[in-house]
Amino acid sequence: MKLTDPARRRLGVATLVGLITGIISAIVKFGWEIPFPPRTPLRDATNPPQAFLEQLGFSSDFTHQTYSYLGNERPWVSFIIHFGFAIVFALFYCVVAEYWPGIKLWQGTVFGVVVWVAFHLIIMPALGTVPPMWEQPFGEHFSELFGHAFWLWIIELTRRDLRNRITHEPDAEVAPNMADAMR
Repeated sequence: MKLTDPARRRLGVATLVGLITGIISAIVKFGWEIPFPPRTPLRDATNPPQAFLEQLGFSSDFTHQTYSYLGNERPWVSFIIHFGFAIVFALFYCVVAEYWPGIKLWQGTVFGVVVWVAFHLIIMPALGTVPPMWEQPFGEHFSELFGHAFWLWIIELTRRDLRNRITHEPDAEVAPNMADAMR
């Protein structure tokens, strides 16, 4: 639970980097789901973002709105939720990493697994947005577990690279004299 030196924190950079990594990671997560779709076609007819919005009172007509790209219908409402989720968690992760480097355990993959457990195994089943974990197929757990770990790993790789490039210094927990010794 060691915290970083406040003088070494770069919160403005962390916020900018969180926004950028959120967008990148949302696209990466979409890419992960092409070879490993997280739901059966029947369960994807109303995906979790659509189901959650319907639980909040939005109509099915609204949540299932699409746009057409090259003749492919794409669910824009779901995409907004998907990108919003990725951006919020990337912002959180990047800002917290400035204070508490422990969040970066195993290059962020542990935090990704925590997010998967919290949302896909506890919160969404408790809300009735998705079935209980024992009623979800193994393939869904496989896709979501490794997809979330990969998603956060990409956030961490991008976070560290962009932070270091923008600030020209290492992460906040690395003492400046250690950085010179590493060169």
